[in-house]
Amino acid sequence: MTTEGQADGRMGGWADGDPRPAISLRALTRKFKDLTAVDGISFDVQPGELFGLVGPDGAGKTTTLRMLSGVLRPTSGDALVGGTSVVRDPEGVKHRIAYMSQRFGLYTDLTVRENIDFYADLYRVPAAERPARLERLYHFSALGPFENRLAGKLSGGMKQKLSLCCALIHRPEILLLDEPTFGVDPISRRDLWLILHEMVAEGVTVLVTMAYMDEAERCDHVGLINRGRIIALDRPAALQKNLGGHMLAVRPSNGRQALDLLRAAPGVRRAALFGDTIHVTIESRERDWPGLEAGLRNAGVDLLDVHEIEPGLEDVFIQQVAAADAAEAAV
Repeated sequence: MTTEGQADGRMGGWADGDPRPAISLRALTRKFKDLTAVDGISFDVQPGELFGLVGPDGAGKTTTLRMLSGVLRPTSGDALVGGTSVVRDPEGVKHRIAYMSQRFGLYTDLTVRENIDFYADLYRVPAAERPARLERLYHFSALGPFENRLAGKLSGGMKQKLSLCCALIHRPEILLLDEPTFGVDPISRRDLWLILHEMVAEGVTVLVTMAYMDEAERCDHVGLINRGRIIALDRPAALQKNLGGHMLAVRPSNGRQALDLLRAAPGVRRAALFGDTIHVTIESRERDWPGLEAGLRNAGVDLLDVHEIEPGLEDVFIQQVAAADAAEAAV
């Protein structure tokens, strides 16, 4: 995964001898009147990679996937998906991918099997190949015992697995998934991730959007997106390592008061509230923390627990958003 372009200048195809990412975005932009939903984003996804596009609601994740799937035309910029330009040939893109939208888009009055058969017909899957493919889909989705159940009668997690089966029936090169685990129970979330990792192991390229930061750690690379812009791009471990400093998890008696005090205190690089705990980043625990602890206690804040932790991607995201906002305000 790189952030520099490998395609030719016209974005209409690949130059001979160049490496060929499965997906390559170059200054991809989409505006809706006065709103810029996606603002000039660029990155590559390599073949057989699991890439996560991570950010809050309204960050531009769904709009990006809709452009990559050929459903929505970019305002400017371009992307190559399987070597096909989404600007020059959006219909051609659709033959290389499977796109699973956020909303359940199957037929609720058809059974599990009937939905899969419908998509097999739609993608013109040869009849001779269908039994083996169906058996495999049932194997990893565990939907076999429910093949005669109406799709509308399935649980949320089972609906998502059925959507994934329908998307995979034609064995796509590239899988675009829009928050597939949103609103899904923990067991189904685990099952869906197992399916995705199995697909990647077989060479399928997966680009998945998500709002859950803990899930992003399962990806090979992640792009953190906020307000339509990529604010960080790397392997999850590298993003966490590059945060710098030492992070403490501090559980005070008064979270809001403690947060205000810590943010104003010298020696504190960052402080963010996570439930009833504050994640505090300082340069040195031995040098900086004793004075901070004394200041909190003098202000009447009791410390119920303090321990050092490894930063998570949510910590990275909060830092990157703050840095981006500060840079924008300075302009």
